[in-house]
Amino acid sequence: MSLTTSLRSLSVRIADGVAEVELIGPSKGNAMGPDFWRELPEVFDALSADESVRSVLLYGSGGNFSYGLDLPAMAPVFAPLLSADGMDARRREGFRRSIRDLQESVNSLARCAKPVISAVDGWCIGGAIDVIAATDIRIASPAAKFSVREVKVAIVADLGSLQRLPGIIGEGPTRHLALTGEDFDAGRAHRLGLVTELADDVVGRGRELAALVAANPPLVVQGVKQVMNHGREASVQSGLDYVQVWNSAFLASRDFNEAATAFAERRPAVFTGN
Repeated sequence: MSLTTSLRSLSVRIADGVAEVELIGPSKGNAMGPDFWRELPEVFDALSADESVRSVLLYGSGGNFSYGLDLPAMAPVFAPLLSADGMDARRREGFRRSIRDLQESVNSLARCAKPVISAVDGWCIGGAIDVIAATDIRIASPAAKFSVREVKVAIVADLGSLQRLPGIIGEGPTRHLALTGEDFDAGRAHRLGLVTELADDVVGRGRELAALVAANPPLVVQGVKQVMNHGREASVQSGLDYVQVWNSAFLASRDFNEAATAFAERRPAVFTGN
């Protein structure tokens, strides 16, 4: 594919061994719709194979990293489970495969041979946490805000945060954030180790780090990433496979319907455990 044409959710620029990948929407707050999930693995698989690229910088446009999953745009993924025959085994298997495909989009950052640096400004919510957790270095601006928010919309996070965050911030903090769904600021993200630096000009600092990585011996840099990923990613994949089956069985619920309705009506959801 050409990385300079036909992209709607991402913009790619390559210079001096560094590829910059910018989230550009088209949804508000760079929310992640069908274009994003289709283009992300195309871009990162291409960058992985491009010998001129030695490191990658990922960041969002418009003052935010991403609002996370674009629920209205992704409604067709969930619709089969919410229909009258949502208990149909074939529909549930199709939904499991849809989860797997979204997981593979996120996995493309982890399997990219080149180190990926994510620079977070503004909001980084839900699926955006899954994305940055799959990158190698994470930095943020003091204005960045984060949330593992899936629990608020009656979803078990299924794209990697529950599998990768324990290795980054520890199991206790991961459970805390995933069970409460609460927002947290950049200072807390830094103290937890989710991000390793805070920088006022976070994209500028990201460019500095990407250049530092790109100046090192490329095969050694790639080796560091591969060796560190070797043990972790097998465990991550096991967890991803498990949550595919869990959500295929349990996501179709009255609580999920209530979450979707409350979101559309801009009101707090009232969950009943059904």
